[in-house]
Amino acid sequence: MFQRKVLPMLPLAIPNEEVVAIEHVILDFNGTLAVDGKLISGVVPRLEALSSLVTVHVITADTNASARSELASLPCTLKIIGRDKQDQAKLEYARSLGLGRVLAVGNGRNDGLLLKNAALGICLIQQEGAAVASMLAADIVCVDIKDALDLLLQPHRIVATMRN
Repeated sequence: MFQRKVLPMLPLAIPNEEVVAIEHVILDFNGTLAVDGKLISGVVPRLEALSSLVTVHVITADTNASARSELASLPCTLKIIGRDKQDQAKLEYARSLGLGRVLAVGNGRNDGLLLKNAALGICLIQQEGAAVASMLAADIVCVDIKDALDLLLQPHRIVATMRN
């Protein structure tokens, strides 16, 4: 008998909107998951937990050339993009997954289009700062990646943040 593979999914009940079925979380690396190319403490267990709910993707220009080694043991898909049109490259990657099923997290100017067009965008203001344009494009702003990941692990927090 044929068995269909059930993809992981995180339903988000955003007030005054339809339930959004998030299947993919796209994360930037530097400035989001890492500072100066090193994963931020506390990220690993949260990404491991999140990977049981959704498919985790990391898309990065890899400024410090460390993403591959830092993420080697984690259950995620890594996409390293080139120097040109990084914002478009990130958006196209998300489009290939289905924008309506993507939650994006980032901080840089090259994350702005992704944050704006994903079903839900979270901008981070951490040690490496955040581009104002990306902050304005996001639905939610956090000051710590652990808090942003915890929003996904405890989705009722998103409901509280997004209500009118």
